[in-house]
Amino acid sequence: MTAAVRDIWRHPIKAHGRERLAQVDLTVGAALPWDRVWAVAHEAARFDDAAPAWAHCRNFTRAAGSPSLMAIEAEVDEASGRIRLTHPDRPEISIDPADPADAARFIAWAGPITNPDRPQPARLVRAPDQAMTDTDFPSISLINLATHAAVAAEVGQELSPLRWRGNLLLEGLAPWAEMDWPGKRLQIGSAELEVVEPIVRCMATTANPVTGERDADTLGALKRGWGHQICGVYAVVTQAGTIRAGDPIEVRP
Repeated sequence: MTAAVRDIWRHPIKAHGRERLAQVDLTVGAALPWDRVWAVAHEAARFDDAAPAWAHCRNFTRAAGSPSLMAIEAEVDEASGRIRLTHPDRPEISIDPADPADAARFIAWAGPITNPDRPQPARLVRAPDQAMTDTDFPSISLINLATHAAVAAEVGQELSPLRWRGNLLLEGLAPWAEMDWPGKRLQIGSAELEVVEPIVRCMATTANPVTGERDADTLGALKRGWGHQICGVYAVVTQAGTIRAGDPIEVRP
């Protein structure tokens, strides 16, 4: 089987919803369009609203501490800038994140599905020139579905690959093939990506993306089976272009 992209996903509000795409146009030095453009700063966040810039994930409400957030789905209307969000325990909501009134409605909407024992969501924030990825560079995350299957086998139950919140889900590879990719380039569609580093995982991956409940010890499985907490790799765009679901992948030195 030829290595290829099976799915493309973006997460317009960091840790608060995912959206599947058929194709995406990539730009050098940027994350996926509309991926993690916004983030939810919590009440203890050290985020400078007067000089907004990329900030560490510790400043934001995330599924690592609030697993119910994993069950949010999102849909972006790029023409209007509105985002529609759904969750099994909340009414559907549609917001323009740039509108203060809509942003306040969203914070109120997200509160009941945020862990009450963690700092509570306070405001929507963004950096004007960089996505709020977990890396301090504009990354795109790649998940090898064969690696995912190996982790699921170690856990001993079927798992959704959406637990990893990746941008590109890849099929047709050997398990852990991506561990040899840092420093290499990938030709996918008309775009080129350079793989930078592996992704060290957190508690968010223990939560079911359908129910938002913690139901699988993914971190324990990674440690038992392979002695680390890595699944997936981060890459950056080195050549602009379009990627479509089904596009083959060519790995280059």
